Amino acid sequence: MTQTPYRLAVMKTGGARVVVVEHAGRMLPLGDVLAGTDLAGTLSDLGPVIAQWDRYGPAIDTAVATGIVAQSAETISADGVQLAMPFASPPNLICIGANYHDHVAEMPIPMVPTQPYAFLKPTRNTLRGTGDAVTAPRHVTMFDFEAELAVVIGRACKDVTEADALAYVAGYCNFNDLSARDWIASRPPIGIDWFLHKGHDGFAPMGPYFLPARFVADPQDLPVRLSVNGVVKQDSTTAQMIYGVAAIIAHLSRTATLLPGDIIATGTPAGVGHGRHPPEYLKPGDEICMEIGALGRLVTPIV
Repeated sequence: MTQTPYRLAVMKTGGARVVVVEHAGRMLPLGDVLAGTDLAGTLSDLGPVIAQWDRYGPAIDTAVATGIVAQSAETISADGVQLAMPFASPPNLICIGANYHDHVAEMPIPMVPTQPYAFLKPTRNTLRGTGDAVTAPRHVTMFDFEAELAVVIGRACKDVTEADALAYVAGYCNFNDLSARDWIASRPPIGIDWFLHKGHDGFAPMGPYFLPARFVADPQDLPVRLSVNGVVKQDSTTAQMIYGVAAIIAHLSRTATLLPGDIIATGTPAGVGHGRHPPEYLKPGDEICMEIGALGRLVTPIV
């Protein structure tokens, strides 16, 4: 699996947003790829596709395999296309903290978690696409970045085993879990205020591409890299995860039924600003760029 047969994305064009299939550097609207189905019209969000991924995923596979993207005269080059947030309103955004061995080692975390440590992140105000600017909150002085692999659930699952868990994954995306570290050292009896820490406007850049899981041989063997202003800050691999994707899904599904379109951010590796000596925090004028495998480049300007 050294090449990507196809990826899905949302393209900005003429003030509209259109779901497209990218294959070998060319793009075609998904409605054209699935002509004759109930998704043949113009889609502006990947949510309806993932909601019935067991149905539409194989249909896209077949269409791409027959050469519809490669042979269509209507395709456009993926170079220079402006891409938008792939998911407008996912059912849930669940984040896993302290989940990389190298990250735990660099941070003042007194122990290795004995199970995946999860929290919810709001979606209405936080989600952003590649190229979308994020405003640095005026009252935050410890503004940080976290490159993460996001897992998109494709089938409802409850109480799944770790051995079966990956069968419920639709695919993967880049995710930047932006964080305000100002309150991380404050531990009142009820714990850290995760809303203050993670819930600011724009604190969830994601995308640009959705890569179907069938094209990822092993989610625990993906390179993770993030740079700020062209300087590499995080350069690791998903092999550093304490709890892998399958273990996380199995754990979460014991508490709640995971639904198609649910997004799980799986934690970040070493190199975050808060873990550096001296610490390095984001400021207006910075530009973050992150990449995981074949998921594309997620660019986030800070203003």
